[in-house]
This record gives sequence, structure tokens and C-alpha cells, in this order.
Amino acid sequence: MPTISVGRDRLFVALGKTYTQEEFEDLCFRFGIELDDVTTEKAIIRKEKHLEEEETSEDEEVIYKIEIPANRYDLLCLEGIAQALRIFSGQQEMPKYNVANISRESMIKMLVKPETASIRPYVVCAVLRGITFDEGSYNSFIDLQDKLHQNICCRRTLVAIGTHDLDTLHGPFTYEALPPSSINFVPLKQGKNFRADELMEFYKSDLKLKKFLHIIESSPVFPVIYDSNRTVLSLPPIINSAHSAITLKTKNVFIECTATDLTKAKIVLNTMVTTFSEHCERKFEIEPVEVTYSDGKSYICPDLSVYSMKVSLSYITGAIGVPLDAVKVTSLLNRMQLSAVQSVSGDNSSDITVSVPPTRSDVLHPCDVMEDVAIAYGYNNIKDIAIAKGYNISKGRAVSLRPLPLEEFSHLVRLEMAMCGFTEV
Repeated sequence: MPTISVGRDRLFVALGKTYTQEEFEDLCFRFGIELDDVTTEKAIIRKEKHLEEEETSEDEEVIYKIEIPANRYDLLCLEGIAQALRIFSGQQEMPKYNVANISRESMIKMLVKPETASIRPYVVCAVLRGITFDEGSYNSFIDLQDKLHQNICCRRTLVAIGTHDLDTLHGPFTYEALPPSSINFVPLKQGKNFRADELMEFYKSDLKLKKFLHIIESSPVFPVIYDSNRTVLSLPPIINSAHSAITLKTKNVFIECTATDLTKAKIVLNTMVTTFSEHCERKFEIEPVEVTYSDGKSYICPDLSVYSMKVSLSYITGAIGVPLDAVKVTSLLNRMQLSAVQSVSGDNSSDITVSVPPTRSDVLHPCDVMEDVAIAYGYNNIKDIAIAKGYNISKGRAVSLRPLPLEEFSHLVRLEMAMCGFTEV
């Protein structure tokens, strides 16, 4: 599972409360994440460079390494974790994310050329207006992109994120695919102009970027994004242009995600904009962008709509093995960032209608809702054998929380394979 590093003091400021390490470990456990390690930035650097450990001085910033579920992309940075824990602790209501109400004519446009279909056919975009960065939020903004690239983006093969200072650019933008010899620009952190084919050679010695060259280097055309002045924004999925680099002074951020998987691109874009819209002048408001293809098809992104899911109360209580009423279940779900209300179906059985926000792309099935109820209720509060009176009073059916036989067998097989020297992936 992914592990993210956050500054302890900055995290506590965001949480509005100072915790002891034991208290914070308990909070993480109750929410379903884990405080994996406590270290310092200097200690991390020493470990990476294989240097001898030194005594920690009091002025070193304490870093918490927190392990999160692999499908919780909204928790991949400090802002996401802090907000989730505030809601879980009852310190904050769930935010409502809004797409700015502007006319289609005044929207920024992204025009997609047909040649992109052969290499990286999709692009989604959005704008964060009036954002304010400090050093901590700026670093978190960069780190979130790196974490998403390593996780859902599958090391940029499925999705690549580009973020730009909008005030240095002029729309409309075009997403094209051109021969590498015809693409020229100054890449990020470089001081001279490169052709795209020259960049491929240049980055073969770069420890970070050389890992992504294989994605496009054998293609006769490379994806590239231009503004209306033919200024290059990015050469996805490799590098952004130095011209539109984000700085601490940036106020308006243009985000583009090119992809081979449109669904994942939308999830990545939603994660970026919902997480950092809290730093905007108008909190939780995102400016849309219209993407138009050469065949005339178009869509407006991001899509921040909430979708509803009906889950039977009896399914939830039966699976968990604890008799809970609808009021308790809705309260538990609200703590997990899932707005829930009770509804009654035609046969008078009780259902829970759950509104899934754009931040919770991991919620796909009623079992995901049930799992969140179990987490919020507390696994330690669920007995090994629970009499689920609430859903089968006549039989008094007992629910065992032991693993299924297939799971127990699979675990034994994994142990044997590991002892034989195999690595599980």
C-alpha cells in the first residue's frame, strides 16, 4: 500500500489539534490507515544515501509516514488526509464541490487533433482560480502528482499530469501529435531549447525521467500541447515546459491530464482539483474547460457530479454481523465522507441511499459502503461471533468473522511460495 510522508506539525495545524503519537496512531487505526513510521527529513536523506545514522536534534522537523489503502487516491497528500480525519472526528462537514457557473462561450477551450488517437487519445482539463500557495502546500501539490503517477497512473502509462501557470499562457489550447523533430521548447529546469528527439537522448541519463521514455520514444509522433501562440505547455508523459512552470507566486493553475484511459484520467483530474480547491479564493470551486475533438464531439470537465447508490440495511448489518439501525448507519457513513439518508422500499424494508462524492472513486459496490460502516463502527467493537438480531430474529443466526476457507487456503499457499523464494506481485 502507498505510504505518504507529511510534516507532523503542519498536519496538526491542519487538523486543528495537537496529538500525542499514541493518540494519533489510535486515530489513524480507527479511520483505517496506519502510522507506519516516525522520522525526520534529514534521517530520510541519510537513509536514501546510505549514510550512518546520527542523533536527531530537537530542531529537525518530525515526519509522519502514513500508510493508506491503495484505492484511496484522495488520501495521497496532507490536505486529503487532514480533511478526511477532520470529517471523521466531527470537526468539519463534508464540503460540496462546485463547477464554476460560467457560459460555454467564455470557457477555456482544448482542441484535440485526430493524430493523437494513435498514441494518447484522451485529455481532460480544469482550472484552479485564485489559488494561494505557501511552501508546504506547493510541495504537497507536487508530491500529489508524483504519488498519482506512481499509483493510478501506472507510472504515467495510463495518465500523465501537467500543471501550468495559466497567466503565462493564452488559450485556446491544442493537443496534437507531431514528429519529434518538429517539436522545440525549453523543458522544465533546463536553460536551453531542445528538439523532442534530442530530449529523448538527453533524459536517458536522468534517473527519474528515463523510466518514462519507453512510453513514446518508439512512436513516429509525440503528443504535445500548445497554446494559441504555439508556446509548448508539455510533452506528455515526459516533461512540462519551463515557460509555464508553477511557482509560489502562481495564482491561476491550468491542469491537463493526457491519457490512454479516459476513466482514470477523470479520476486523477477530480483528485487534483478537489484536493487543492481548498486553497482557492472561492473554496471548493473549480473552473471548467471544454474539450473538443476533430469529429465535433466535446465534453466539459471536470465532472464533479455526485452519484447515488441504494444499499439494503439488512445487507450492511448482515455482512458486519452487528445489529445497527438506519440512524446509526447513516451517521457512521457521514463520518466516512459518504452522505447517507434512510429510505424505505416498496416491501417496507429499510434502505440507505448513499451519495458518493467525486473524491470517493473507490466506492463502486454496496460492499464498499458496508466496509466504510464497519471501519467507522470500529473493527475492535465487532465480536468474533455476533448474533445479528437485527436481520434474522427468528433464527438468531450467528455470523462468524473467520476468513472464508478459500482465503485460509490461499494464505497457506502464499506462505509456502514465499518460503520457496517466490515474490508475490
